[in-house]
Amino acid sequence: MASQTPDELRYTAEHEWISVTEAGRVRFGITDHAQDALGDVVYVSLPSLGAVLIAGEPCGEVESTKSVSDIYAPLSGVVVARNDAAETSPETLNGDPYGAGWLIEIDADPAAVNGLLAALEYRALIGE
Repeated sequence: MASQTPDELRYTAEHEWISVTEAGRVRFGITDHAQDALGDVVYVSLPSLGAVLIAGEPCGEVESTKSVSDIYAPLSGVVVARNDAAETSPETLNGDPYGAGWLIEIDADPAAVNGLLAALEYRALIGE
C-alpha cells in the first residue's frame, strides 16, 4: 500500500510531519512513510514538558521490531504538550500516524512551518 501524505501538512527530510494547531502551537509526529519503514512500533520515548528543542536535533526515539530511530525536532521551541498515549500504546503510530499518533506540541513560531517541505516536495523525496 502506498503511504499517505496529507497535503495540508508540512514535512522534514527526517520523516516528521508538522501542523499548526488552532492555538498556534506546532504539533508533529512521524510520517506514514516512516512508520511503514519501521514496521511494528513497540516503544516511544518523548521529551518532558518544558524541554527546549533545537531544530534538527534528536528529541525522542521510536523503536520498532526492526530498529531504533531518533525523532528530530522540526523547529526550535519549548515542549508544551506530549502525547502520553503514544508512549503507553506505541502501536498507535502504525495505525494513525497523523491523528492519534501525534507525538509532541511545541511553542514555536508557526510561520516557520512554511519553511519546511510541502507535501509535493516530501512525496518527491520518498519517491511517491
